[in-house]
Amino acid sequence: MNRDIEFLIAGDRALILKFGDGIDGSVNARIRAFTALLESGKIEGIVEAVPTFNSLSVYYDPALISGKRLIKKLSALQKKSTGKVFSESVTYIIPVLYGGKYGEDLCDVAKHTGLTPDEVINLHSSKDYLIYMLGFLPGFAYLGGMDSRLNTPRLSSPRTKIHAGAVGIGGEQTGIYPIDSPGGWRLIGTTPVKIYDKRREKPILYKAGDKIRFESITESEFKEIENLVKENKYTVKTLGGSSDEH
Repeated sequence: MNRDIEFLIAGDRALILKFGDGIDGSVNARIRAFTALLESGKIEGIVEAVPTFNSLSVYYDPALISGKRLIKKLSALQKKSTGKVFSESVTYIIPVLYGGKYGEDLCDVAKHTGLTPDEVINLHSSKDYLIYMLGFLPGFAYLGGMDSRLNTPRLSSPRTKIHAGAVGIGGEQTGIYPIDSPGGWRLIGTTPVKIYDKRREKPILYKAGDKIRFESITESEFKEIENLVKENKYTVKTLGGSSDEH
């Protein structure tokens, strides 16, 4: 059964469709299901649809469709949505070298959480993380599902540069920096995989709705993968496309 979507006007070229509050897998599944239906519907005037944790931003051309008319069409489309996602959801296995110069804040995270560094690594690499949305940087995935025992506040003073591939924890979330960037998350490891590469046909490795599983590797494995990546010979391991039904 569909729940009502709240329509919010965001200027004269965008609408925000609010599906719920907070970070919730079922809410995000409804957003992805609706987005898929919207993309297949091909409503004239829509420029782009951008999903977030609990809402969908729809950008449109006011010369082709008015905001009022678009709301009517989206409301009608909502009645057709089952809230179920029948798409190929891929789990990407991301190799990570934790600690040391590759994850300089690992010991700080361990100290804050009362865990040992090995326990932090084991907890961090023991779950599949749902990609709720992409944003902030090209390919930066906002992940859900981190064990609450790993919650650690961001740095009080952000770093001016964090290297591409850095894996960090910020509050209740974890993620990968796809390119060099300033940032305040606690760095616990590094992946040699290129999450974002503008030279690829598909520049961003994954999409919203896919999953990430971190895999702890040794330094020798890191260097081996790193060399393969440079030679464009490394393929990220994946687990199936399975039907993602909610």
